Amino acid sequence: MTFSQKLLALETMTKELTQSHVSAQSFADDELKEPRRFKVLLHNDDYTTMDFVIHVLKKVFNKTEGEAMQIMMNVHKNGTGVCGVYTAEVAETKVITVKNLARKEGYPLKCTMEEV
Repeated sequence: MTFSQKLLALETMTKELTQSHVSAQSFADDELKEPRRFKVLLHNDDYTTMDFVIHVLKKVFNKTEGEAMQIMMNVHKNGTGVCGVYTAEVAETKVITVKNLARKEGYPLKCTMEEV
């Protein structure tokens, strides 16, 4: 293909793209869509120790001692506590990790996620 033919083909493609019914704005809107976010919650029970809940919050959710203590007290007093807000995949992974750690240690700690 000669240079002139390549140039003509490029001009034709450019013309077709600019005449298409899909605007550049609709492409931008699709690309900028925010991912769905989920709260990860711990639920109170009568068997899981406060120390274990603090351990989970520090290990799985990277909370400081103070943050872990505050969330643990929310779980204890209010029945649930928010550990963090994440994308679906990250939230699912954290829920599974908490459940596995709790079962391994013999605790019935319940961890769930809900869409924000």
